Amino acid sequence: MRIGPYDLPNTLFVAPMAGVTDRPFRQLCRQFGAGYAVSEMVTSRKDLWHTLKTSRRANHDGEPGPIAVQIAGTEPGMMAEAAAYNIDRGAQIIDINMGCPAKKVCNKWAGSALMQDEALALDIIEAVVAACEPKGVPVTLKMRTGWCQSEKNALTIARAAESAGVQMVTVHGRTREQGYKGEAEYDTIAAVKAALRIPVVANGDIDSPEKARQVLQATGADALMIGRAAQGRPWIFREVAHYLATGTHLAPPLVAEVQRALLEHLQDHYGLYGEYTGVRSARKHIGWYVKDLPGGEAFRSGMNTLETAEQQLDAVGAYFEELSQQMDRLPAVQWHPALETMQ
Repeated sequence: MRIGPYDLPNTLFVAPMAGVTDRPFRQLCRQFGAGYAVSEMVTSRKDLWHTLKTSRRANHDGEPGPIAVQIAGTEPGMMAEAAAYNIDRGAQIIDINMGCPAKKVCNKWAGSALMQDEALALDIIEAVVAACEPKGVPVTLKMRTGWCQSEKNALTIARAAESAGVQMVTVHGRTREQGYKGEAEYDTIAAVKAALRIPVVANGDIDSPEKARQVLQATGADALMIGRAAQGRPWIFREVAHYLATGTHLAPPLVAEVQRALLEHLQDHYGLYGEYTGVRSARKHIGWYVKDLPGGEAFRSGMNTLETAEQQLDAVGAYFEELSQQMDRLPAVQWHPALETMQ
C-alpha cells in the first residue's frame, strides 16, 4: 500500500474521530498493529488555529510518519491555507473531510454536507491539491456514500477527485442521514473501487476479524479503516492482521499487557492535555477499556468521580491487578466498545 511517496507497513488504518484520535491514541493503535492513522479534523478557520484545541490537534511530537492531518471547511481558499499551515507543522499527507456527519459541522456546510454541493466539493479538492502538490504532499479524501438514501453521489465525487489529483479515497458505507445508525452498506464502496485507479479504503462497521474479511471480499478495497471498534480495543488491528494472514484467531491480550498499555496511554494523554483536562478527557477511554469486563460498570462509575492523575492511575492499576488475579487474559469472546453516535 502506497500513498504518494510513502510505503505503508500494512492496509489497516485508524479512522479520524473527533475527540478520540489524538496523538496518544494514534500512537497506541500503531503500537498494536495499525499501519496508518489520520488525525482529528483541524479547522480551516484561521482565527482558531492558535487556540489550545487546535494546537493539540496539530501536535505530532514523536509521532511516526507518515503524519496525516485531516482538514475541514467550506471555502476553497481557506482550505488551501489550512493545508499549507499543517504542512508547515509536520503534516506529510493532507486528508479532506467530507464524511463527518455531526450537526455542528454539517450546519456550517462542512464535512459530509459538502456532498450536497458537488461543484464546491470539487473546488475545495482542486484548491487543496494545488496547495499541496508543489510541496510533494499527497492529498486524500474521506467521504460518505452521499447525503441521503436518494442522493448517493460518492462515485461521482470520487471520480472527480481522482481526476483532480487526489491519491486515495476512503468511503464510509453510510449516508450522512444515517449518522452511525443502521448497518453500513458496501455496494457503493465496491462501485467506487471498480471505477478508480487510485487506492480505495473501506470504512464502516468493521468490528471483528471476520467482518474485516467480509468487507474486503464485498468491496475489493485496497485497505480497511477502523474507527469505533478500536475504542478501548486498539489491539483489534493485530487481531485483524493475524486473521487475514492465517485464517485463525489470535489469542486475546494478556491482562497485564492491557494494564501496561492503558497506563502508558494515560501518561501520554496527560502529557498532551495537562492534568485537569487530561483526567477528564481520559475517562471515556478508560470506560471503553473496561466495558464488558468483570466489574467494569461499577469501576467506571467510581472513575468518573476522581479528580487527579495520581488517583486515576492508582485506580486503573488496582482494577487490573484484581482482574489479573481472576484471569490471565481478557475474555476470549469478542467484546466491543459502545457504538453510540459520535458527537
